[in-house]
Parts: sequence; structure tokens; C-alpha cells
Amino acid sequence: MADKVVATYYYPPMEVAAAELGHTAGSKLDDDGRNKRTGTMWTASSHIITAVIGSGVLSLGWAIAQLGWVAGPAVMLLFSLVTYFTSSLLADCYRSGNQSTGKRNYTYMDAVNANLSGVKVQICGMLQYANIVGVAIGYTIAASISMLAIKRANCFHGNGHADPCKVSSVPYMIIFGVAQVFFSQIPDFDQISWLSMLAAAMSFTYSSIGLGLGIVQVIANGGVKGSLTGISIGTVTPMQKVWRSTQAFGDIAFAYSYSLILIEIQDTIRAPPPSESTVMKRATMVSVAVTTVFYMLCGCMGYAAFGDAAPGNLLTGFGFYEPFWLLDVANAAIVVHLVGAYQVYCQPLFAFVEKWAAKRWPESTFVTGEVEVPLFRTYKVNMFRATWRTAFVATTTVVSMMLPFFNDVVGFLGALGFWPLTVYFPVEMYVVQKKVPKWSTQWVCLQMLSVGCLAISLAAAAGSIAGIKSDLKVYHPFKT
Repeated sequence: MADKVVATYYYPPMEVAAAELGHTAGSKLDDDGRNKRTGTMWTASSHIITAVIGSGVLSLGWAIAQLGWVAGPAVMLLFSLVTYFTSSLLADCYRSGNQSTGKRNYTYMDAVNANLSGVKVQICGMLQYANIVGVAIGYTIAASISMLAIKRANCFHGNGHADPCKVSSVPYMIIFGVAQVFFSQIPDFDQISWLSMLAAAMSFTYSSIGLGLGIVQVIANGGVKGSLTGISIGTVTPMQKVWRSTQAFGDIAFAYSYSLILIEIQDTIRAPPPSESTVMKRATMVSVAVTTVFYMLCGCMGYAAFGDAAPGNLLTGFGFYEPFWLLDVANAAIVVHLVGAYQVYCQPLFAFVEKWAAKRWPESTFVTGEVEVPLFRTYKVNMFRATWRTAFVATTTVVSMMLPFFNDVVGFLGALGFWPLTVYFPVEMYVVQKKVPKWSTQWVCLQMLSVGCLAISLAAAAGSIAGIKSDLKVYHPFKT
């Protein structure tokens, strides 16, 4: 470590008029005085796909098994349309006023503050960042399960399927946490495009493998399994059918949710023309279309292959045992994807805390200064960023080890966050920004959409609570 401290401030002025920057500076800076953004429709799409197509795509076979051949695909298509529509409304809130020259809103909270203000900003912030923390913990658990599945697949191959092959997930959570400590030091959202593209490629890899194995299983079965109404009463009790259906409904709804980081993704797109909202809407259309096709293929093929017995995860729930090496490749791809997805979700929280600290202690070299670290070349490291991000990753990793069933808690947080973050705030901001007349046809339709999604969130939350109660009966800290 070098002892030279460079007292530079890595948070530039929030608002600088382009005319004040001069011609030379103007060629390197955007209209707000920040370094020129370089994002495109494709980088934005990769961020979205990385965030949306998580390992949860492999659980959609189970979700469709609860709903059946009619309701399952219909619900999936419905939520793809809702997500695209509300994301388009939210994209128009990146700039206040003119979509090419209006004041930028850098974060979701900035957009809420510019359009709604008041207590709604605090509510939005709490929901957004609680969801990010929950997702970080959920991704740590999911990644460890995939790493554990590689170990178990090799064990089953060597010892036979009768061997329980019990393995602790704790060491794998630690491995994932160490990797995230390293990647979390990437300073800004716009510097992780390469990681998002790699993660998006990995999502296609393991989704394709799951799809291919499902097709092979259907051929081996000699036909398609499943029914029009899903898992039947008798296999489960009527009450279990209700709870499972609400959980499945929620799983599909939340599988599309990425609104809490949409504005942050949009803030990486280069300046007009075309406007950032136009580019973001195109990226959303491409991303939602791609994810829907993959969701349909993987979910429907998983149900067709296993019917009512569809596992919670096709690649880690051991719906498949062979070829074990292909399962290893798929699960390794899941881990790489989750490394990127963790960063895509957490970067907005990292930036929020560091921006707050820079405003609170502007003269502190620990908070705003950088230390030059000579490795292969000289790197500049901000000590506050390194300390706080490492502490965040360590905390989420420890909580993941304590609560290995935390996915249900994350589902509950998602249920609470889906309606306000994906539907309510985008709708309300759009109404204010576009001055939609109250009680007009457009206003009534938007409010009906909001109320309908609220009902879905409440039902999904109830289903998640039922899952948590079931998990608590067999809860053992620091166990698989």
C-alpha cells in the first residue's frame, strides 16, 4: 500500500450548466457536468436480463405445476405485459419535463422526489433498499445451492442415487461472499457492463441446458405430463393447493420485477439523441420479450417433463441426475450469473450510501479521498467505499448462513415491494408528469391496474408467510 493520499472528490457537482463547462470540457462531460455516459440499448438490455433472468427461471416448472397448462402460461404472459407497460411509464420519469433536455433524476428515489415528494420518498427508499438487501441475501443462498449441487451431482454419479450426499452450504456461501467483496469494489454502475454481459450469457447457458434436459425427459417419458388445472387435490390438501397457487402467482409476478433499479440502469445510457427514455423503452421491450420466451420454454418444459412432481429447481432439486458433467456446467453458469446479478442490484444501494456520506463528511479524506495502490498498475481505492462495501457483503453472507430458508423471507419482501415499486409509484409519477386528468378514462384504467396488482401482492405475501412458517418447523442455524 502506498502512503500517498490523493484528496480528490469522486462525486462531481450534481448540476452544472453545459454553457459553463466550455467547449473542451463539453466534449467530455454530459449536460449535468458528469462524465459522458456511454450506455446503449444493448448494455441496458444486458443489465435488465442479468437482473431479471435469475436462477428463479428454473423454478417456473414448479410454479406452472401449481397453476396448470391454462393459468400458468397465461399468468406469465400477463405479467410480462404489465412489466413492460409500467417500465415504460417509469422510463418517462428519468427526466423531469422535456425527455431530451429536462433535469435528470439519477435514482428511483430522485424520480419519486421530483414527482411526488413528501413521505412517499421515505417509503420508497425503505422499500427499495430493503428489497436490495433481501435480494443480496437470496442470491448468496441461491449461489451456494448451485455450488452445493455440483458437489452432490458428482456424489450421486459416483455413489448412486440412493446416497443422501449431504453437504453443508456454509463453505460455499463464504466462497461466494469473498468473490462479492472483490467485485463490489467496482466503483460505479456504468463500469459493470462487461460483468452484466457475461452474466446475461451465463443465464442463457443454464436456461438452455435446463430446456434441453426437459425436452430429453419428455421424449423419454413418451409424452407430455401435467393437467389443465395443475397439481390435483389429493396429491396436496385443498389448503396447500391455495397457498401453493398464491406462491406460484407471486413467483411469476416477481420473476419480472426490476423496476427498483430501472432508473439507475437508464442513467448509464448516453445522452440524446435519441432520448434516454426512447432507448430504455427499446431495451425493456427486447429484454421482456427475451425473458418471456425463456420463461415460457423453461417453465412449460419443466412441467411437461415432471408434471405434478416438478422440483423447485430443475438443476439443483435433482429432477435430473445425468449427464452429471452437464449439470455441473449449468450450475457453474448459475453461480457466475448470480455474481453479476448481485452487483447489478446492489450498486444503487452502494451509491446511495456513499453519496450520503460524501455530503455528510465532505472534508474527510477517508470518505472522499483515494489511496493509490500499486499492483500490476496503480489503482485508486476509496477507503470508505472499500470498508463499507466489504462490511455489507460480510453481513449479508453471515445472515445467509444463519437463515438458509431466507428465500421465503425474500419472497415476502418482494411481495411487499412489487406493488409499490413496480406499479404504484410508476403509475402515480406518470399521472403527475403527464398531468393525466383525474377520473378520465386513462386515469381510471391506471388505478384499476394498480389495485389489481395490490391484490396480487397481498396474496403472494400470504403465501410466503405460509412458506416461512413451514420452514421454521425444521429450522437449524448454519445448516443446509
